[in-house]
Amino acid sequence: MGSALSFLSDKSAKIFVAGHRGLVGSAIVRKLRHLGFTNLVLRSHLELDLTRQNDVESFFATERPQFVILAAAKVGGIHANNTYPADFISINLQIQTNVIDSSYRHGVSKLLFLGSSCIYPKFAPQPIPEDALLTGPLEPTNEWYAVAKIAGIKMCQAYRIQYNWDAISGMPTNLYGPYDNFHPENSHVLPALMRRFHEAKVKGAKEVVVWGSGSPLREFLHVDDLADAVVFLMESYSGLGHMNVGSGKEVTIKELAELVKDVVGFEGKLVWDTSKPDGTPRKLMDSSKLATLGWTPKISLRDGLVDTYKWYLENVEQ
Repeated sequence: MGSALSFLSDKSAKIFVAGHRGLVGSAIVRKLRHLGFTNLVLRSHLELDLTRQNDVESFFATERPQFVILAAAKVGGIHANNTYPADFISINLQIQTNVIDSSYRHGVSKLLFLGSSCIYPKFAPQPIPEDALLTGPLEPTNEWYAVAKIAGIKMCQAYRIQYNWDAISGMPTNLYGPYDNFHPENSHVLPALMRRFHEAKVKGAKEVVVWGSGSPLREFLHVDDLADAVVFLMESYSGLGHMNVGSGKEVTIKELAELVKDVVGFEGKLVWDTSKPDGTPRKLMDSSKLATLGWTPKISLRDGLVDTYKWYLENVEQ
């Protein structure tokens, strides 16, 4: 299963991390630098627009990286997906197509494409195995993004079949950590809770109201664990199938809220507004394939939250 070429053996190998400023890309860069990699090729969106085919072609022709980790994507919550469906499908398809095709044409040894757990059908079995892909309709609210990500997986598979080229895909669960989006309106549940408890603590509020009953089950993975899994996959996996990357641990939204409240140090009351919707009752990925290969996460939810709150205080709370 392993690639003929060891990823970890040459720390001077040129690696292009696409999307290095995002939650995922920044964690991958931190991990690679920590491991002693010295030749990372990084470009901001202003320096290289990955939706422009000519620009991507000339970048690859000039730089000729040996490895590519594709963590660049247009991402957003339900509201953004509903408002800008054309952006979500076209920008993601353009980024993936340009980077994957140019990587192949300019001699990249191995590419890892990163997607998301939203690729799976709305009513997939729980925990969700890799082979649930394309077995049913998607969640309508983010199908534009999901269809693009599915196309990325299929493109990697097609290039492997036709050209015998080492392109692999990893599908992470819900991620959190440094450089997450803590925006009051359009952030995900975990950073949103952290911000709200922090602001309530600062204001000395008596209570924080959270939507729903708190009963839905969710899975979270610290982004530094994902970065560790990315290195593991680059070193140890060269297969046709995409690979789920999750923590394998479930937590109710209620448990999560209590934990975040505790980490932030908010002393007030937690109130559940049960008139508001809950969303999907359970969402957990089956990451047993990856565990069988020998990778499991290391960071507990509490430790990860402490780390994330520390980053929030130093970088967001001005």
